[in-house]
Amino acid sequence: QVQLVESGGGLVQAGGSLRLSCAASGRTFSTYIMGWFRQAPGKDREFVAAISGGGVSTYYVESVKGRFTISRDNAKNTVYLQISNLKPEDTAVYYCAATYGSNWDHVLKSRRFDFWGQGTQVTVSS
Repeated sequence: QVQLVESGGGLVQAGGSLRLSCAASGRTFSTYIMGWFRQAPGKDREFVAAISGGGVSTYYVESVKGRFTISRDNAKNTVYLQISNLKPEDTAVYYCAATYGSNWDHVLKSRRFDFWGQGTQVTVSS
């Protein structure tokens, strides 16, 4: 089991930046593949990015490449999502997620994660 707590959301003007954080409980954080999802009002939850347990591999959906950066600090049990050049369409609740295991390709294909945080709101004003 792992518990996830996101922070760092807020109201920001278009063109600005934010860094979201997700703190995880437990002593085996490095064994989890971590992901970020977002859900805009009236829309389905969208997979945004993922990072492997050791942080060597990362993945981004096409729509956020170049603006979003996922990273992790296993010593701090924390994963980050740096968002730059924010756009109004980035407005959403952002969720951190975790799944145990090493099958990177399977996780990217299935996009199934086992543990979720409560979400943090990001609102981008135009």
